[in-house]
Amino acid sequence: MFTVLDRVSLAGSIDKANEDSCGASGDFAWVIDTSIFPGTSPVMNDQSDAAWLAGFANERLSELAPNAHDGTALIRHVMEEARRVFFQKAPPERGDFMTWPVGAMSLVRRDRDDLDVRTFADTTVFVRWPGGEVVTVGDAPDLRQFEMRKAAELLKASGCTPKNVNESVQFRNWLAGRRERQKESGAMALLGLDPTAAERMRHARVPCPDGTLILLTSDGFSALVDLYRRMSAADLMEAALQGGLPGLAELARDIETKEDPDGILFPRFKLSDDATALLLRA
Repeated sequence: MFTVLDRVSLAGSIDKANEDSCGASGDFAWVIDTSIFPGTSPVMNDQSDAAWLAGFANERLSELAPNAHDGTALIRHVMEEARRVFFQKAPPERGDFMTWPVGAMSLVRRDRDDLDVRTFADTTVFVRWPGGEVVTVGDAPDLRQFEMRKAAELLKASGCTPKNVNESVQFRNWLAGRRERQKESGAMALLGLDPTAAERMRHARVPCPDGTLILLTSDGFSALVDLYRRMSAADLMEAALQGGLPGLAELARDIETKEDPDGILFPRFKLSDDATALLLRA
């Protein structure tokens, strides 16, 4: 079981729905960061099918986790339900996977004195053991470096800033090409409407004795470490414990909106991303 110490989910913009979620239930805890191809009309609510997916998955995980023991089976079940509910309402043209909501995710489960960690894409799990050592679990740091290089390239080619680059032809062509390559390879491992992706979640197992602290973050929050380089993973854990998560989310906002709104210092595809984090003690 986990004790929830703090949580935050700060929307990237007051004009758009928050497409993140997080929660803890039973022996499981999770953070979810969803998205959808720009310009895709919403089907499931008035705002965003990505926000719907984040909320739906969060709700079903909360209900199912207390009786679950296998993380892969749990995620597959939730995605099977999401697929069924989505296609009961979606028009035929939404059978094109390019129009589906998808998401990054971290799911953790404490199993005796170990922590099972399953991840999709670029969410991050920070673990601090009672002795003070901090480890980072997930693919986010490597994915961040690739994204920074591509963002710098597309910002220059389009003449845009992070505020409007996702409206550019250059960005949409690149994103469509990446999605198509993922489809052709059959290797797209994301939370979404393809339940088989659950078998391709990244899996790690790390020690988790009593007193271990676990911080689950979306990439909008972990940016403090892997994009803005404002602090180390150990510093982030200490700041979260001592000062709380909302202040850290606001620090990310200040960096984005005051220090680097044009993406010159920190190339990125959004002015501000949804920033979500959940701090737990085992």
